[in-house]
Amino acid sequence: VQLVESGGGLVQAGNSLRLSCATSGGTFSTFVMAWFRQAPGKEREFVAAVSRNGIATKYTDAVKDRFTIAKDNLKSTVSLQMNSLKPEDTAVYFCAAGFSTGAFVYHTAAGRYLYWGQGTQVTVSS
Repeated sequence: VQLVESGGGLVQAGNSLRLSCATSGGTFSTFVMAWFRQAPGKEREFVAAVSRNGIATKYTDAVKDRFTIAKDNLKSTVSLQMNSLKPEDTAVYFCAAGFSTGAFVYHTAAGRYLYWGQGTQVTVSS
């Protein structure tokens, strides 16, 4: 299974970016998908997750109401729409895929994800 992120870049605070993660290999509809991020000098942290059926979602409090995760089982992609960006959102963003026991189940722990992308840099200037 390969995951490739795209869409990162440099933006001013208050603006938007849309990250995309394309997958190949495996059966995408069976994957729980998530986005994590890692800022310089900090540990990797959970950002958002979506269940394998694309219906149930979970966000960390810091991005709730600003970010939206979406899973497209036909295109084998997952996206992260990021609005009202803040300087503290600056990080490398990683896409991750894992498995679950239920159609509406998602995971927030990095250890539950088996496959990871290389990451895409998001920099938000003040």
